[in-house]
Amino acid sequence: MDYQYPVSLDWSTDEVVDVIAFFECVEKAYEKGIARDKMMQAYKRFKEIVPSKSEEKQICGEFEEMSGYSPYRVIQKAKENTEKIKM
Repeated sequence: MDYQYPVSLDWSTDEVVDVIAFFECVEKAYEKGIARDKMMQAYKRFKEIVPSKSEEKQICGEFEEMSGYSPYRVIQKAKENTEKIKM
């Protein structure tokens, strides 16, 4: 993991921590799998911090470019499944 998480200087410390937690859940979905409820809870908090769809696309795109993990695909799979998400 040799990359930085995309964060905004406008966010509070708690918001930065919560956005990083969301990206860590995305990583976990790819690496080990994650419970759908935990993923959706992290995504819900992420959307409270980043309500704009265009900003979400930009931030998630930056994360995908650096990590190779797609938050979009994880969330789509979470919306379809009821149990555990494993990419």
